[in-house]
Amino acid sequence: MKTDAKTLVERHKNLIHSENQKVISHNQRSDGEWVMHSVMIDGCKVPFKFKRKEKYQSLVGARVNLTYYPDTETVAGLPFEVMKVVRIKRS
Repeated sequence: MKTDAKTLVERHKNLIHSENQKVISHNQRSDGEWVMHSVMIDGCKVPFKFKRKEKYQSLVGARVNLTYYPDTETVAGLPFEVMKVVRIKRS
C-alpha cells in the first residue's frame, strides 16, 4: 500500500513535509547491511538522516521532497538535533 505525504502527515501529527528543498551535501556510509545517508538542505543547519539497503546516486544540487520528524542523537554524551527522514523523493 503506497501512501502519499499528505496522508502520512495527517496520520502522524509529529511528521513534517517540505517540498522542493535544495540538497547542498549528501554523504553515504556503510553500517553493516545498511547504508546510512546524511543530507544537508540549503538554509538548514540540521542534518537529515535516513538508511537504505543500497547506495543512491548523489543528491547534491538536486531538489527533493522530504517527510521527516525532529529527533535527538547523543554523540559522546552530547545531544545533537537531527531530522529522521521517513520519505524522500526527487522533486
